[in-house]
Amino acid sequence: MSTSSNTRNGVQESGLKKVVAASMAGTVVEWYEFFLYASAATLVFGTLFFPNAGSELEGIIAAFATYAVGFLARPIGGIVFGHFGDKFGRKRLLQLSLVLVGVATFLMGCLPTFDQIGYLAPVLLVLLRFIQGFAVGGEWGGAVLLVAEHSPAKSRGFWASWPQAAVPAGNLLATAVLFILASTLSDAAFLSWGWRVAFWLSAVIVLVGYYIRTKVSDAPIFLKAQKEVVAGEKNFGIVEVFRRYPRGVFTAMGLRFAENILYYLVVVFSITYLKIIVEMDTSRVLLLLLIAHAVHFTVIPIVGHLSDRVGRRPLYLTGAVLAGTWGFFAFPMMDTANDIIIIIAIMTGLLFHALMYAGQPAIMAEMFPTRMRYSGVSLGYQVTSVIAGSIAPIIAVSLLSTFGSSVPVAIYLAAACLLTAIVVITLKETRGLSLHDIDAADAAETADRAAASELASTTSR
Repeated sequence: MSTSSNTRNGVQESGLKKVVAASMAGTVVEWYEFFLYASAATLVFGTLFFPNAGSELEGIIAAFATYAVGFLARPIGGIVFGHFGDKFGRKRLLQLSLVLVGVATFLMGCLPTFDQIGYLAPVLLVLLRFIQGFAVGGEWGGAVLLVAEHSPAKSRGFWASWPQAAVPAGNLLATAVLFILASTLSDAAFLSWGWRVAFWLSAVIVLVGYYIRTKVSDAPIFLKAQKEVVAGEKNFGIVEVFRRYPRGVFTAMGLRFAENILYYLVVVFSITYLKIIVEMDTSRVLLLLLIAHAVHFTVIPIVGHLSDRVGRRPLYLTGAVLAGTWGFFAFPMMDTANDIIIIIAIMTGLLFHALMYAGQPAIMAEMFPTRMRYSGVSLGYQVTSVIAGSIAPIIAVSLLSTFGSSVPVAIYLAAACLLTAIVVITLKETRGLSLHDIDAADAAETADRAAASELASTTSR
């Protein structure tokens, strides 16, 4: 393949690295803040905002319920940001999402507790969590498409996997900050004010991410499609996606289902399991997760590169099948209370996850034409979060509390993986597919539909 064809979809490699950096900078910030809440739900919020719960596990379930509110807001954010992102550009909407999530997270650090203002405290927490989720809902689609649409077809899987790697990077940053605070402060000081520092730091990180994102522009393929949308020559948005590409939306949801559940069982529910069941110290748990997130960050681009070599489907199917086994061996490994065995269990779960997660941006970008790609990928990705990741920790804690065993949690994960594996089997391989060819096919089909409609109209006269 020639150099010109390699760069037809985007920019030269030096410029592409700049786009990747801009995409990752904001994504790290947004997921730092989103996962900071996830960790705090287990470590802090159950005690400070839901003190009237009957037991420690019930307090954590209540905190996880507010955590789920962010997921409920994500599809709304995905729809709104997707609609306007397809019309006005990925860059503008990404900057807006970054500011929104930064303000919401900073204000979380300022909230008075239940002891200070009563039930207003959890109400305000839920409100800010909704805003945070709304912003993150618009972030993912724009971030991955900014890279995917700049990338050459033959290496799209690799380049588009970097924004995915920014997710564990954000989680790594959140875990590192909490680990440092929990290790250097007494339990009383950490619960009193130490946890707030991690939320306040978001203001500084947001400014850095926003500045970096001002230095890039939308991809040429999008700018071309944008002119057609603005001129009214092409339709776009959520209605058009469902009208023309419903299979793409539902396929994206199926691909996301098990991956999303696995991730939140590994990085969120594991904290609860290790603290409550294994009775491990908070700083010790955070240190183990810190190591696991670093490994996850490293592996994702490697898997993205492999998806360009061997294809999207084989890696995804392997990940879904292996993920279905994780719960059956991981929780018994955690029960040993041995740090090395526990870290192996967590890292194995994240390696299985990477096999599915790394290729998602390329797969989903290759399902939709440019004029409705932001809406399509955001909808498929974010709606699934409501029925997968948002309730996965709640379901897992409830199963653990009810049965007193991790086996039902393992069965829950295995069932989700079976569903995703079936979807992967029906998936067409899109490795190396040109986004221009997708747009051309969409244009041809649009013209055929218009011609058929005109013919039917003429015949009926």
